[in-house]
Amino acid sequence: MQINEGFAAVSQDINVLALVKGQERYVFLYNDQNRAETLRVLGRFASNPDLSFTWYDAAVLSQKIRQESQKQSIEQQHQKSTMLPTSLRYNNMPLTTDTDVDFDIY
Repeated sequence: MQINEGFAAVSQDINVLALVKGQERYVFLYNDQNRAETLRVLGRFASNPDLSFTWYDAAVLSQKIRQESQKQSIEQQHQKSTMLPTSLRYNNMPLTTDTDVDFDIY
């Protein structure tokens, strides 16, 4: 991969979480490294009386963040398991080859 001067390659996924309340729009961008900070921001927004953002909003969005985190964790585990050699994925069972099976041609 070639990287141009002044630009860095981004290999992390950016999650987008949005809430629309009337004329207000709340959009949160976060990755795995700043998930906890995003959860704290939700609490700060909920405690700010100048915003229409409520504790209920914070709870719902926090749940979405946690669900997405769990989903990503499951997907990563699945990717790791499918990257294993076939012999390890199937408890070292030998693969069937053409010599193991009799074929009758009619």
